[in-house]
Amino acid sequence: MIDKRELLDTATEMSLRPDVVEKDYVLGWMLAGISAHPKINETWIFKGGTCLKKCYFETYRFSEDLDFTLTDPAQIDEDFLKEVFTEVGNWVYEQSGIEVPADRQKFTIYKNPRGNPSCQGKISYRGPISPRDMPRIKLDLTADECLVLPPVQTPVYHPYSDIPDEGISVSSYAYEEVFGEKVRALGERTRPRDLYDVINLYRNQTARPSPVVLLDVLKQKCDFKGIEIPSLPDLEPHQPDLTAAWEHMLAHQLPVLPPYESFWEGLPEFFDWLNGRPSPEIPAAFALSGGETVLRDRRLRLPVGEQTRSILEIIRFAASNRMLVELQYQGSTRLIEPYSLRRTKAGDVILHANRAEDGGHRSYRIDRMEGARVTNQTFTPRYEIELTPTGPVPIPPTPRTAVGRTPSRSPFRTPRTRTPRRQKSSFGQKPVHIFQCPICEKKFRRSRFDGQLNPHKNKEGFACPGRMGIFLETKY
Repeated sequence: MIDKRELLDTATEMSLRPDVVEKDYVLGWMLAGISAHPKINETWIFKGGTCLKKCYFETYRFSEDLDFTLTDPAQIDEDFLKEVFTEVGNWVYEQSGIEVPADRQKFTIYKNPRGNPSCQGKISYRGPISPRDMPRIKLDLTADECLVLPPVQTPVYHPYSDIPDEGISVSSYAYEEVFGEKVRALGERTRPRDLYDVINLYRNQTARPSPVVLLDVLKQKCDFKGIEIPSLPDLEPHQPDLTAAWEHMLAHQLPVLPPYESFWEGLPEFFDWLNGRPSPEIPAAFALSGGETVLRDRRLRLPVGEQTRSILEIIRFAASNRMLVELQYQGSTRLIEPYSLRRTKAGDVILHANRAEDGGHRSYRIDRMEGARVTNQTFTPRYEIELTPTGPVPIPPTPRTAVGRTPSRSPFRTPRTRTPRRQKSSFGQKPVHIFQCPICEKKFRRSRFDGQLNPHKNKEGFACPGRMGIFLETKY
């Protein structure tokens, strides 16, 4: 299990409650366990707000539940679910040290409005900072949803030091289908998070699907539910309820809560775009200077320290929500509109921005940034915002190396005596090479014989520079 300090530091950097960050950490490992289980990894299709956060946009709001559409209705069965999640819990414990007790799991089978069985599950866990009363993850399982597009295999964003070497991936809804579900939900239940999601997805211009495709997906989903395609007049009677619940339902999931008005006022433009009516043109991007390269990968892999990385994530979050940033830079504080992160021909990484007070263009080297804070002041973009990720990054189907694929032995058996261990780089079927940091003596497991250690934190939570580790042994 990762050190408690890592989660507390992340919570401080993101201005979130520690329990929210811990749940995000546990959700990543639960997705890893579900994706690794041979009975459900191909029949459970991930969807919903947590899917957006964990699979598509890491700067998204934090979410709390796991929603799946099951392609095998027979799996909505209490005994089956208890058996599977006992095995998933054991596997997650062995890999990460997170406790997922079998006797603290509950599955309630009920009939949905279409008269078919669905399930709500509650999975208790104890992570690095959980209180004595175990927090819970809610599962929402349905088996009669309308799947319009084929599922895709997507990588899971798990920004913690114990991510497996091979990463985590899961079968999920296609991006257009998640977007369509959110629009349908906005019309059907009209909750603050649905409004936030729809406008946030629409604003990410480079990830926008074709409005014709989105409208076709939405129409099929609304037909299946027996409801009309949402429109602005349908939503207007719900505006008082949205306003009243905005802070209560969203504040704990975001570093800074954007003003409700900035999202409600985005709906007319969204519906114009969706229905093929004229909508505002997308602002042009800053002109590229000689040799500049735009940086907007889903995961910024830059050779920078943790402080700079945290500053950049704060700026990216602000940009995606059209919020001004207080940037501490070389001893002074500037209020800026953030637009674009680029690498210059000389190799420097700079942020292009405009000063909020007069609109003047400025560029800031990231190695000279000292801090950043998201304000609750919004801005109307003068240029294309290139700080949000470019959108979905599905990965092609590959033969799974997960547990259960090896015929001779399934690691999803109930173990004998268990002791918490740090994650393995594979699922017990391949050799694991163990290296030790010569400074802090922390041990690292590698699926490849590669002793180069990245900068990391020791057991006390202090930073340790990257260097070549000392080879100790190979385990099989």
